[in-house]
Amino acid sequence: MEEAKGVVKHVLLAKFKDETTPEKIEELIKGYANLVNLIEPMKAFQWGKDVSIENLHQGFTHVFESTFESTEGIAEYVAHPVHVEFANLFLGHLEKVLVIDFKPMIARC
Repeated sequence: MEEAKGVVKHVLLAKFKDETTPEKIEELIKGYANLVNLIEPMKAFQWGKDVSIENLHQGFTHVFESTFESTEGIAEYVAHPVHVEFANLFLGHLEKVLVIDFKPMIARC
């Protein structure tokens, strides 16, 4: 297997608090997606809701994935004032959160 050149994925699994309305969740997701327009090291963003039939989600309902060119880019993103402000708002609506950063590996057959 070969490591993808410099690319780093930042994955956040979330379970929103029961009192967070669907409208608020939609607003928060739009705010998260807009970070890619405001923070240069963030190159791409995608998200989705759990649809697994295996029932191994441990209560997590949403997944958010951001792409960066390097681990230094993630560090810049995490410290960026726009991210800090958004994260303080976003995390206040979560019951559970898990964050993993990884370098994708490409399988060569």
